[in-house]
Amino acid sequence: MLSILEKSLDYIGDELTLFSHATNWKGYWGNKIVPYLGSDVLEVGAGIGTNTQHLISSNSVENWVCLEPDPELAKRIKPTIAYQETHKYKLEVNSCFLKDYTRKKDFDSILYIDVIEHIENEVDELKLAVDYLKPGGYLIILVPAHNFLFSEFDKAIGHYRRYQKKMLKAAVPNGLTKEKLIYLDSVGMFASMTNKLILQQKYPKIKQIKFWDNTIIPLSKVTDKITFNLVGKTLLGVWKKP
Repeated sequence: MLSILEKSLDYIGDELTLFSHATNWKGYWGNKIVPYLGSDVLEVGAGIGTNTQHLISSNSVENWVCLEPDPELAKRIKPTIAYQETHKYKLEVNSCFLKDYTRKKDFDSILYIDVIEHIENEVDELKLAVDYLKPGGYLIILVPAHNFLFSEFDKAIGHYRRYQKKMLKAAVPNGLTKEKLIYLDSVGMFASMTNKLILQQKYPKIKQIKFWDNTIIPLSKVTDKITFNLVGKTLLGVWKKP
């Protein structure tokens, strides 16, 4: 049986391209993790680089390493970012799994952005990830929230699960200090419920993505504050290594 990511990570390029249009959303959660990035960042499951593109220009970043096991997706990362060697940061792209990356093990932060829900045994994956963090470094995880929202879309793109806070805390290795654990996109949660119960779509259309990003996300920025981030269709967690 293949271990840690090899069998269970099932990226779909079309889905990654579709959600690349969600720029407001990426900016929303991205602003919440920028303070934790540091200068040396490892992004596991980088896809085509659309999340990288929104984060890598942070003033603190000097070195950014992308791991993407699908070589067809990995080769799209630098073009997505329009990376040039003259940029103030260094970008390294590797088509491999975390367990196969041996060049560096002292990162300020490690990112799993919409990744661990694709991993059958995410507990072992995150244990391995902690070994790549320097003391004081941050493990940053963004996942879809609430199993009651699990839909045909989740099945279609290879999700094993969605997460409650208790589930995500249980997946993170003992000994780390929780810095942040919040729900995001409270209005979007109700839109997801509508899709599951009524529309039952496997894939959203580009018009729906743009409506969500341009209309629902601005509303969620307000309602998330009102609800103290206790409600939402996405869960964001940050843990610190002693």
